[in-house]
Amino acid sequence: MNMSTRRPRGRVATAPTALPRRRFLAAGAALALAVTALPACSVEGGGSSGGDGGDYPSRAVEFTVPTEPGGSTDTITRALAKSIEKPLGAQAVVVNKPGANGKIAGKDVFSGKPDGYRVAVMPQSLFAIGPLMVKDPDAVKLEDMTFVKGLTVEDFVLVVPKDSKARTLKDLVESGDVRYGTTGAGTGSQLAQALLFGLAKVRATAVPFDGGAPLASALLGRKVDAGALHPADAVKHIEAGNLRPLAVFGSRRSQALPDVPTATESGYKIVVDQRRFVAAPAGLPAAVRDKLAEAIDRAVASPEYGQVLQRNHIGRWDAGGDEVGRQLTKSRDDFAAMTKTLGIDLTGQR
Repeated sequence: MNMSTRRPRGRVATAPTALPRRRFLAAGAALALAVTALPACSVEGGGSSGGDGGDYPSRAVEFTVPTEPGGSTDTITRALAKSIEKPLGAQAVVVNKPGANGKIAGKDVFSGKPDGYRVAVMPQSLFAIGPLMVKDPDAVKLEDMTFVKGLTVEDFVLVVPKDSKARTLKDLVESGDVRYGTTGAGTGSQLAQALLFGLAKVRATAVPFDGGAPLASALLGRKVDAGALHPADAVKHIEAGNLRPLAVFGSRRSQALPDVPTATESGYKIVVDQRRFVAAPAGLPAAVRDKLAEAIDRAVASPEYGQVLQRNHIGRWDAGGDEVGRQLTKSRDDFAAMTKTLGIDLTGQR
């Protein structure tokens, strides 16, 4: 319908002559009827939000990483983004937003529109261990997210320098005062060792470092007695004979270190690992979530993605959205109960 007034060329426009009342009312009624008959998607901007998933995705999907480039989360996300474009049918863009152990990225993404175009790859530690470190009323909460898919699980392996007198986990806990290195405050590396030495009733002091590489260097330089690292940071030093593994804090033995017993096998029922998952803002339509989850399933099945995990000694976590939510809730509650029972205060271990 063209409501503009056509004017003869070369003439100055003048105010239109008023319509007779009857003709005016008829024209108004016809206009109202035409507007009412417009499709709803036109009023809503073409339905680009993907409310029912019918046209999702119609543009690029942004995957936010809550860390600097180069770490495990970044490596996993970039491998996923590379493999997901074909099954998703859209470009996948990776954006790094580091800070506050994932909080900055989480607050940014999960306060946005739940349309599936901005998602984040998040670490379990932010929700299961972070609350043990600091009481933050503005923290990212589980209720802020729609869980899309689990991605990976990484173990922590307890190691000592090659010239350590500790040949086994028993030797270490019986050695007395222990200075143990961690990959940072609020990490599984810190929690796993705090629980171990708390259960063993060993006097121990945490020495935090900024990531796995600095901790590995400190162990090689004998600045700490022990430390918990991801296999990706430890295996090469173990194979070179410069570090000795004593235990793995996983539910089962690590594929990268099959001869190393778990802490549970050694008498200490401690399971602490790092899991990563894809999440979107709360309220993501189920149809959009399902489309994205299906594309992730196809992406992680690609040989290229599998090779990245294998090279970095990272395990798969093939969990649906509901299972991700249950795992995060359980780990949060279990860790809180264990630290309370043992009287462990992580807020002072920085």
